[in-house]
Amino acid sequence: MKLKKFNYKRVNSTNDIAIKIIKNSNYKFGIIIADTQNKGKGQHGKNWISYKGNLFVSIFFTLDKINLSLKEMSKVNFFLIKKILSRYSKTKITIKFPNDLFIDNKKFCGILQETLKKNNTNYFVVGIGINLVKNPKIKNYPTTKLLDHTKLKINRNNIILKLKTIYENFISKSYKINLKSISGT
Repeated sequence: MKLKKFNYKRVNSTNDIAIKIIKNSNYKFGIIIADTQNKGKGQHGKNWISYKGNLFVSIFFTLDKINLSLKEMSKVNFFLIKKILSRYSKTKITIKFPNDLFIDNKKFCGILQETLKKNNTNYFVVGIGINLVKNPKIKNYPTTKLLDHTKLKINRNNIILKLKTIYENFISKSYKINLKSISGT
């Protein structure tokens, strides 16, 4: 199974594009990639500040062959994304439920999950925003960027390829992830 790639220069939200594609096409698996977002979405209607050069991706797929609860899917998403990003950061990455990854107690990655049903098929959308080269300044909420913890400019296309590959493997094989080992991370 391969994720169909959809590339955009500018969107309001990659999750919104994923939902639109699901509703208006027959694609069951895809990855939305945008250079910038005008109205990036966060948890509970909050905004995700989207600076050019950072990463904005949404992955969508059917849940037909995946027999996990939404809570378990959250853990899987954290595990998959953290696994990729840990290759770049020399500093330990921690999880702050329900949707954030932190380095040194500062947010650098947000994950927004949404579900959708079309023609009796359940779809799952995973929106991923990663501060690669620039982070917002938010009062009383510390943020960081991956660049500060790698001292290297990270090629966003490499991360996109790794995300695409790890999700294709997860969806195709529906391999068993040891959720107990994830919960401790």
